[in-house]
Amino acid sequence: MPKTDLSPAALAFLREPRFASVASIDPDGSPRQAVAWYDVEADGRILINSRTPRRWCLNMLERPNVALSVVDGGDGYRWLGLTGVIDEVVHDVERAREDIVALAHRYHPEGPEPSLIAAFRTQPRVTFLVRITGVHDHLED
Repeated sequence: MPKTDLSPAALAFLREPRFASVASIDPDGSPRQAVAWYDVEADGRILINSRTPRRWCLNMLERPNVALSVVDGGDGYRWLGLTGVIDEVVHDVERAREDIVALAHRYHPEGPEPSLIAAFRTQPRVTFLVRITGVHDHLED
């Protein structure tokens, strides 16, 4: 499946620290959603990190198709929908822990609570890199 490039407007929207609703697929085929932090990698993939063994995390390990929606917190009519495929899973716990710490700094630019960082550094974590395959752009005013 080919990679979908993001428009400059979509990329700028995603670079803001918004929350993503991540949809995965349960073993019985039912959809499951979770709200997560994310970041956009230099290659355009979306980085998502989870503590294991959360159900949505297990779903993503077992079934690589996902969908994300990112909503503008100030205007719920502005949002971006993404479909994608997980094309890399980082099982290296130390690297995954560093990824969640980086996300904590992205979402708490004033500096996250030291206790939060300390907790992240002890948790079993995994990082997913999602290759975008479709974009539903609802960013125009």
